[in-house]
Amino acid sequence: MASPQTTRQRSLIRQHDRRRNQRVTVNLLGRFMLEDRREFPCQTQNISPGSLALTTPVTGGVGERVVAYIDHIGRIEGQITRVFDGGFAMTITATLRKKDKLAAKLTWLANRHELNLPEDRRHDRATPNITSVVVSLPDGREYRARVMDMSLSGAALGLDVKPPIGSPVMVGKLRASVVRQFDEGVAIEFATLQTPSSLEQGLT
Repeated sequence: MASPQTTRQRSLIRQHDRRRNQRVTVNLLGRFMLEDRREFPCQTQNISPGSLALTTPVTGGVGERVVAYIDHIGRIEGQITRVFDGGFAMTITATLRKKDKLAAKLTWLANRHELNLPEDRRHDRATPNITSVVVSLPDGREYRARVMDMSLSGAALGLDVKPPIGSPVMVGKLRASVVRQFDEGVAIEFATLQTPSSLEQGLT
């Protein structure tokens, strides 16, 4: 029969392993590079310290090495394990220490809304001075969009096309993702919180 100390150690190890393998559904923007050094935009669907699934305009082959740069996470390396419609899943090759740091980051990202941290607060929208912007899709197509309203965290855009929710886009020089569709266009959220000056510089 195991001693109380041994039982406690085993319990801690199990908790540690679960933490290292927990999968978090979180939408983060980024870019990835395939083995031929081509780069494309991407967005996470879910991520754990050992793997992640990405929405991408282009996919590689199973077993292909990938280097990704994800907002709030940083550089990630690994191999494609599965290809699906609109993206792929990949492993994360990292030391145990780095995976533990990633687990802590994922816990923070998953809980930030419940904790009401400043990074997740929404900002009041207002009618902007900028009336139109260029929206670039992952496949390179560009469209002129009418700015309906805007804040430091996102905007509502009058747009003739409606990219799928979750699609990474460029709004002017700013990275963003589509979070909602409506009759006249789409609502987007910027990858990072803007300041009034960075917003003006990024959109003009």
